[in-house]
Amino acid sequence: MDKKIDFQWIKIQPFRNGFINKIFFKFKNMFQEKDHQLQATLKFKDFIEAFAFMTEVAIHVEKMNHHPHWSNVYNVIEIQLTTHDAGNKVTEKDRALAAVIEKVYKKYQA
Repeated sequence: MDKKIDFQWIKIQPFRNGFINKIFFKFKNMFQEKDHQLQATLKFKDFIEAFAFMTEVAIHVEKMNHHPHWSNVYNVIEIQLTTHDAGNKVTEKDRALAAVIEKVYKKYQA
């Protein structure tokens, strides 16, 4: 079952004892849930901007210890989020990372 999900980042509190303490966000059409993944295609001005975005997101990814499957061709980045340890299902870790990705992406859309 495919679901369209709306993301709008509000606030994410950090992980504590391996669990997300609280997540406060709404969804706003950037990611779609399909085939047990959150999927998004993001477009940028050029390759340098796309690569800068990936570098910035990578810092958050390492802190969260939750790594996306993503690819980059020139100014387009495709992202798929799923939790392998949970049987390749969408979990709160994926939703939290998606919210962070959207927040970073918005800075590049100004």
